[in-house]
Amino acid sequence: MKIKIFLIIFFLSLNSSLYAEKSLDENKIHKNLRCLVCQGQSIADSNSDFAITLKMVVKDLIDKGKTEDEIYKFLSDKYGDWILYNPKFNLGNFVLWSLPYAVFILGGIIIVFLLRKKSKKT
Repeated sequence: MKIKIFLIIFFLSLNSSLYAEKSLDENKIHKNLRCLVCQGQSIADSNSDFAITLKMVVKDLIDKGKTEDEIYKFLSDKYGDWILYNPKFNLGNFVLWSLPYAVFILGGIIIVFLLRKKSKKT
């Protein structure tokens, strides 16, 4: 009798842990998606109609067996890379992130060149 009760409890806890893991992945996806209506909020933090709809879309995609990367690709194709808090690396992102450093280095080179030119005149 004790073994039957133990097995029932074991299988119930195993089943609930699978659901908890699934909702954990869903919550992780929600936190990585930006709400297009509320600036600076993820859909996990937002209560806008757009965020609620996007949560349902994510849930449907998870139920269809889509992976996290497939969901991100689907949503970025539909809404653009701006919807992702951690967008994929591409040429546009590289230029966006490297341009300030290039301007900083170029400015430093110009300043050094002007200082040397001024010191040669005196």
